[in-house]
Amino acid sequence: MAHSRRNTAALVDALSSANHLVEIGIGRRTDVAEGLADRGCRVVATDISPRDVPDTVTFVEDDVLEPSLEVYTDADTLYALNLPPELHRPVWDLAREVDAGFRFTTLGGDSPLVPVRRLSLPRETLFVAEAGIDTSR
Repeated sequence: MAHSRRNTAALVDALSSANHLVEIGIGRRTDVAEGLADRGCRVVATDISPRDVPDTVTFVEDDVLEPSLEVYTDADTLYALNLPPELHRPVWDLAREVDAGFRFTTLGGDSPLVPVRRLSLPRETLFVAEAGIDTSR
């Protein structure tokens, strides 16, 4: 359990400089979104299925492959935890479309499929995708 809390704290610290964040695919792990909201960040969580989230987090059912742009438009940062490789490019494209930053973790063995810089956290790597490092276009 301490491992989970330590990861949560490190992720919250790394993401909390943004004012308005959208978590893509929140699933059942709501601790990071809640930690960000506790720090005063506005947090919207999305998933393709209804999810229970803390009262301090807004939930919107949405599919990032066919996103409702109004959900993401005002966000400073889009982030995802354990993002599968097939969603790296679609979320990166969405972040650029709404002019937001994009941060994500993978399942560990997966490599990022978009240009990133790496931020080392305790037992975790947070990938930071930014327009200035995208050399694919």
